[in-house]
Order: sequence, then C-alpha cells, then structure tokens
Amino acid sequence: MDGTLLDSEKLWDLALEDLATALGGDLSARARRRMVGSSLARSIAIMHDDLGIDADPESSGAYLTERAAELFRTSLVWKPGARELLHAVHAAGVPAALVTSTNRPLTEIALDTLGRELFAASVCGDEVVHPKPHPEPYLTAAALVGANPEQCVAIEDSPLGIASAEAAGCVVLAVPSEVAIEPAPTRSVRDSLTGVTLPDLAAMVRSWSDARTEPDGQRT
Repeated sequence: MDGTLLDSEKLWDLALEDLATALGGDLSARARRRMVGSSLARSIAIMHDDLGIDADPESSGAYLTERAAELFRTSLVWKPGARELLHAVHAAGVPAALVTSTNRPLTEIALDTLGRELFAASVCGDEVVHPKPHPEPYLTAAALVGANPEQCVAIEDSPLGIASAEAAGCVVLAVPSEVAIEPAPTRSVRDSLTGVTLPDLAAMVRSWSDARTEPDGQRT
C-alpha cells in the first residue's frame, strides 16, 4: 500500500519527523530507510534506538498513528499507474489482496481512497504474528483468496516486503519508492506501474513457473 499503490511514504516522513521532534531529536536518513516497509512496532524501535532514548513504545506508537491518520485523511494520492492496474485486475475478476505493514485503523482510512471494493481480502501489520519480512503476511493473503502463492504476483516497493513475498513463493514486481531495489531471478523491477497490464502480470507468472520446472516436469 504505502509507496506502492499510494504515495504515502512522504506522509510517513512528516509523521516520523514530528514524532522525532516531540521526542527531542532528529531522525537520521539511515534509520528512515530501515523503516520502509516495516511494522509500527519495528519502526518505533528503530527510531528510539536512532535517537538514543528509552521512551515508551506505546506512547510513541499512538502519537505516530494519530499524526499519520490526520495526514491520510487529507493528503493521500495514487502512485502513477496504480489505480489503472488495480481497476483492470478487478474488472477481469482476478482477486486482489492488500498486504500491508500498516495497522488496520490507518489501512481503513486508506481504503476510502483506494476503494475497498477492489480487494477480495486485506492483511494488516497488526493482524499477523510475524510481519514482513516473514512470509506470513503473503501466505495469509493467498489463503484468504484461495490462491497458490506461486500463482500470485506481489507488487512491492521495499526490501522487507519483497523478502516477505519471495519467502512465501510469490512472483514479485518491484516498483522502488524510497529504497533502491536490484533485479533478481525471482523478481522484475519497474520504475512505476504506468503501462503495466494484466497480461504482463500473467506473463510474469508463466515465466517464473517455467523457470522453476525441469524438462521432466519436476520442480527444481
């Protein structure tokens, strides 16, 4: 969601900067990069460590969530090509699941912009035992839509999200937002979702399926 469908990482930047200021410090660029794609709890832990403070994580989390909610209600915009692709997938009857590290309350606000009717399921960071980069979020999403993860394309913008999707067995389309992503045998990398079509996603699944299958039909 953040940085993939919605250009919301900039909003998180503002909320995180406000929290750091409230805690009496300045968040480093290195710490911010580590937070991209992280759960709320991990992001708060990174910030406290970066600022060298021993603050209450629940209080910091509540502050960050409230500030982000304010920004989400007024300032969310789509990433290029994301709305068109999502609507095309929905129109074709292909189930889409939203898999995000963002907690449910903020995700519900974002769904007002995205259109909750476009998703057959959604999995949030506070609804799994093991958040990204663990495969649980994507395995959960695939199960909710009744799909084999190997037949799913995960569209991600962060290293943590990509690690989660690849560990679950998904094909990955990486669209970097705040952190550079290198190409790999298990993923394709695009500058944006502009021009990406449903046949493109289907071709990715076929290509990766062929690569994982030996001539005798046995999986590698």
